[in-house]
Amino acid sequence: MRRPTGTYGLAAAAVGLTATAVALEYAHVWRRGRAPLPAETEHVLGAGAEAARETVEVAVTGYKLASPRENALLNLLISYSTAALLVRASTYSIRARGTFGPFRDRTVGGRHIHHFLPGIVLAFLSGGASIVSRNEELDKLLAIPFGVGAALTLDEAALLIELEDVYWSEEGILSVQVTLGTAAGLGALALTLRAMRRGEAVALAEDGGVEQRAAAT
Repeated sequence: MRRPTGTYGLAAAAVGLTATAVALEYAHVWRRGRAPLPAETEHVLGAGAEAARETVEVAVTGYKLASPRENALLNLLISYSTAALLVRASTYSIRARGTFGPFRDRTVGGRHIHHFLPGIVLAFLSGGASIVSRNEELDKLLAIPFGVGAALTLDEAALLIELEDVYWSEEGILSVQVTLGTAAGLGALALTLRAMRRGEAVALAEDGGVEQRAAAT
């Protein structure tokens, strides 16, 4: 199958955004944390490992303190990306060996059941539950099955557009592009929201906007 250059660009964007965010946070924690900087120690690997542990602590603490909306977006990004990788690995394995753990091709009434069908069901049910409940705390949990459902559905975007089973054909590369583009978009949205929240915490606090509105209400 021919892989257009644009697909590699989308893959680089999807992976690069996540890697950049992790690397920047790791460097920030190393610079401000307890671990000595590389220029200050002969045991750079040990210092790097300590900085990595502190970065994990920061991530866990940040998740606990973040707003439900931010956590929902993060859960959506992680569940979507993980499911997208797993579904590609599973389809490749099923095509090559016939199975992927307990999973295999399914047919009902002589019709092949594509994985976009459970994907649509998952996305509809979790999205509908989120709308009905209007509970932000529940949203961060519902974001997980929604992300999985979206990944299952978009992985077969080419089939849904062409109305033919083009998954392994040249036209099927569209599914990969849509999946990667969505992952890159979610990653960019997560980074933007994080930056905006930090900016709000500083800028609005400096001009007294938060306090003024609190006093007015």
